Amino acid sequence: MTFAEYFSGHATLLLVYAVIIGMIVGSFLNVVIYRLPLMMERDWRAQCHEFLDMPAPEPGKDSLAVFNLAMPPSHCPHCKHRIGASENIPVLSFLWQRGKCKHCRVPISPRYPIMEAVTGLLSAVIVYHYGFGWVTLALLVFMWILITLTMIDIDHQLLPDDLTIPLLWLGLLVNAHDGLVPLRDAVLGAAGGYLVLWGVYHAFKLLTGKEGMGYGDFKLLGALGAWLGWQAVPEIILLSSVAGAVVGLSLVVLKGRDKEVPMPFGPYLAAAGFIALLWGDAVSGQLFALWR
Repeated sequence: MTFAEYFSGHATLLLVYAVIIGMIVGSFLNVVIYRLPLMMERDWRAQCHEFLDMPAPEPGKDSLAVFNLAMPPSHCPHCKHRIGASENIPVLSFLWQRGKCKHCRVPISPRYPIMEAVTGLLSAVIVYHYGFGWVTLALLVFMWILITLTMIDIDHQLLPDDLTIPLLWLGLLVNAHDGLVPLRDAVLGAAGGYLVLWGVYHAFKLLTGKEGMGYGDFKLLGALGAWLGWQAVPEIILLSSVAGAVVGLSLVVLKGRDKEVPMPFGPYLAAAGFIALLWGDAVSGQLFALWR
């Protein structure tokens, strides 16, 4: 009996596995979301010193010689206590420790278990919608990268090339092997998604003298087009623009946010892409009905 045959008769078990694996991945995504921007900042500083022919800055006493996604091991930012395996069980460890460090009892941000739980639930949604297969596995990676990009953009207004470019190429590779859409549609989606926002960016800059978005947004929409095809690009643009406008206006009116303060657009693109992936046909039908 193959795995596909087994899980076809045990759908509930498959969803349970999806939640568990998703929460474990969500724990790792927390690390990526925190460390990747810091790793990039270190690289930028080193490149600037090299370009200007300046000596490398002396590391501070708290600086780490090795800093990547694997090292140093996870630890409490307050007391530096190394987090053991029993303290790193997604969601459960947070609940068991009542949201505090086991060593110093300083509160732990609830963002970590929330990320783990959300990643687990969205993983189950993907598996429920697409079943067991290699396309589902690819879509899980797609969704995990979107979550990571969303949180990094919220924190730093940054969509790293280290994530957007591989996401684009992975979408083309998936569709080159009979994935979601024909390869021709994927290529047109990648090019069209990038060029549409590139054109909007330059038109806005020409008219106002300001930059309305970053190049990472072009690449993210290009990646979404590579996965979902050119047909999904207008829907993603419309959904993300409407959602961004509603949230932005709400923040200005209700919370007095300065309208000149830039707002990340990546989270809205990612959310619109996820909606288009799961319910694109239904949403398109509703939009077409409203248009008529």
